[in-house]
Amino acid sequence: MIDLPGSISSTRCSRAGCRAAATWAVNWRNPRIHTPDRVKVWLACDEHRDYLYDYVDARGFPVTITPAGVVVERVPEPGE
Repeated sequence: MIDLPGSISSTRCSRAGCRAAATWAVNWRNPRIHTPDRVKVWLACDEHRDYLYDYVDARGFPVTITPAGVVVERVPEPGE
């Protein structure tokens, strides 16, 4: 089965080895290769939400956190 853009194919945390249910979405993009309307999503449990956010943020990528299931149309540059 092929997932549609923006669809969620799993409800588990994206952190390697974690099997917990995801309650958060870490929405991000790499501005060197993605336009502002291209949103990558990692799902996160409560324990790994900050870890996944910090991982993306440390690389200078625009990132925002929303509750799981909330669709983000674009991830703006910081300060936008």
